[in-house]
Amino acid sequence: MTLQRSSAESDPIESAPEVTASPKLSVIVPLYNEEENVAPMHDAIVAALADGDLDYEIVFVDDGSRDETFERAAALKDHDPRVRVVKFRRNYGQTAAMAAGIEHARGEILVTMDGDLQNDPTDIPMMVAKIGEGYDLVVGWRHKRQDKFFTRILPSKIANWIIGKITGVPIKDNGCSLKVYRAALIKRISLYNEMHRFIPFMSSLAGSRIAEVKVKHHARRFGNSKYGLSRVYKVMFDLLAIKSILTVAKHPMKMFSGLFAIASVLSMVFFVNAFFSGEASVVFMGMSLLFGAMATQMGFAMLLVVLIFKTGTLRRENFVHLSARAVWPDNRKQNVT
Repeated sequence: MTLQRSSAESDPIESAPEVTASPKLSVIVPLYNEEENVAPMHDAIVAALADGDLDYEIVFVDDGSRDETFERAAALKDHDPRVRVVKFRRNYGQTAAMAAGIEHARGEILVTMDGDLQNDPTDIPMMVAKIGEGYDLVVGWRHKRQDKFFTRILPSKIANWIIGKITGVPIKDNGCSLKVYRAALIKRISLYNEMHRFIPFMSSLAGSRIAEVKVKHHARRFGNSKYGLSRVYKVMFDLLAIKSILTVAKHPMKMFSGLFAIASVLSMVFFVNAFFSGEASVVFMGMSLLFGAMATQMGFAMLLVVLIFKTGTLRRENFVHLSARAVWPDNRKQNVT
């Protein structure tokens, strides 16, 4: 396949093959105020996959950009039918954008990557080949990361070390967006907040085979980074939340039934002491009973959280459909419901 390119200011390609309704590969690219990167990213993906025989689509997700990101992504569709665009009404964050792309992707194999040109699309064929070897998830490792050390690299190294220690999944670069998944795996995982960083951990719970490979990383060419140190707190909070839920999920009432038992014993001791000694231990007994009641309520609350987590009541598609305004090329005007 030969791609005829025009001038730098014109559309990136003049002709492209029609994509089937169920392509083999879907490349998902979340975008937020990346107007300068949209066309170069599209060109890079097309060039990286030009020598292969994979039928693919490119799913751009505009995360409520305030510049011309959406318009430039949508314009690509006029010359490349493999391009599809999902638009959010407002900015929901990287994880939500990634989840929307996953939801609307039609491929058997899904690729996620950043839209800032720091991930290199030339790594995609190599990572897809690993899926062919029997892996369910292939994680990119930016071993020569081109970012500022103290504000990006060092916090990332610390976070990855902590995540590995707590989850038991020794991934060197959980934050690398360049990942390749079997669709059957990733579409079963609900993503919210900053949970995309914990996809390897959540995949491991299902017994998935995971590979981590070295990938290239480039300095940002256009625009500014949308993420700072404030993200570290969200990541740590999500990590603690996941660990707590999964720990309690095995025995939801074990911890709280123990607290209730202790409170019951203390109440009985205060009651017996008051009965035989005549001392006023009613206050202490009441406090113990109250403590026991609170422990029981906390136990039932945690049980409810576990049930929601396990049954998927907070389904990803419910969130995605509420936040996505339009999907291209399916319908340029009709809202997604």
